[in-house]
Amino acid sequence: MNMLIHNSGRLDYLDAARAFALILGVVFHASLSFMPMYIGWAVMDVSTSSLVSFFVLVSHSFRMPLFFLIAGYFSHAVFYRDGAGRFLHSRFIRIVVPFIVAWFVLRPLLVSGWIMGAESMRGEANVANALLGGFASLASLPTGIFTGTHLWFLYALIWITLCVLLLRFIVSWHKGIYTRVAAVCATGMRWASQSQMALCVLAIPTSGCLWFMSHWGMETPDKTLVPHVPTFCIYGGFYLFGWLLNKDRSLLDSFTTLTVTKWLLCVAAVGVACFLSKFEAQKAHSQYVLFKVGFGLAYALMMWSLVSITLGVFQRFFNKTSAYVRYLADASYWLYLIHLPIVIWLQIAFAELPLHWVVKLGAISGITVAISLLLYELFVRSTFIGAVLNGKRKPRAWSAIMPVQHPR
Repeated sequence: MNMLIHNSGRLDYLDAARAFALILGVVFHASLSFMPMYIGWAVMDVSTSSLVSFFVLVSHSFRMPLFFLIAGYFSHAVFYRDGAGRFLHSRFIRIVVPFIVAWFVLRPLLVSGWIMGAESMRGEANVANALLGGFASLASLPTGIFTGTHLWFLYALIWITLCVLLLRFIVSWHKGIYTRVAAVCATGMRWASQSQMALCVLAIPTSGCLWFMSHWGMETPDKTLVPHVPTFCIYGGFYLFGWLLNKDRSLLDSFTTLTVTKWLLCVAAVGVACFLSKFEAQKAHSQYVLFKVGFGLAYALMMWSLVSITLGVFQRFFNKTSAYVRYLADASYWLYLIHLPIVIWLQIAFAELPLHWVVKLGAISGITVAISLLLYELFVRSTFIGAVLNGKRKPRAWSAIMPVQHPR
């Protein structure tokens, strides 16, 4: 019981790591217009670089697994603190409602961005026509409803949460089975969080799921409401891993321990994955299957090691209460929900400017975060929207960040 109470408390560095994962997603999307080849994104910038391809490969490998692991960790804490009924109610308010509302609000803006991006590459962009086209796209509903946006992660989180709860319900139906399963999980988690080679073992089933992706690396399951099983298995695995980590605080401390072995495995995995990625398009190569297997193993190891190292770094440098970090953590959910239309419109505005891609990427990312935070402060944080996203209304920035001045 004491451990349960202890685990239900917040850990500042996990909040900071979750905010980092979501903000990294902003930079990830902002970088897609600078890819050296056209990938079907809304617009392609005149300044590109192969370095962006490596950034996209590496960042996409671990940012969402990191998010799902942290989501699982906090979900376990809330579930045992509030009970199943209140837990499901809070998940509905904070995940299902934002998913539905944000899809209808943002969908026209995203479609208009794609329309305007295609026009801009022909030199004939028209903002008004693009907006009209974006809102006109809603007339095709219900065809394509709840698909085609960056909000897929909420849809995945809904399904994964329900699956984990169902699995727990089935296992707990028989006390003897539950006791045995709990013992096996406890033993397995102790080994997985403490062993130097656990990351390599965890990478094996993950790489097996990667084999069934439509391309090398993680799939983005935003095209249909039918769950993409391999992708959901990977994200669900990280969610379940985070859920089980919350059973004992020492497990999280062990998993986030920074070691030389862990750093070396990470560097090696990143290097091998980046090297082998160039063979994805060479399907006629005699060693194509071998390269794909090697890439999958390296990619999976990169994924697990970067998640563990990121948590370890944040535990070391952000394991203390900070009003600034907590504010950013509170705002990060809203920031990720709202960022993509802003990013795309800015990418279109910057696409033809004679500036280096690094300058453009920094400007697009910075302006997007600034606009999102301003909207959060003015219209979200202390309003009913903030109550939905954050669980309760929060005080404005000047009272949340500025220290309280006590009269002498």
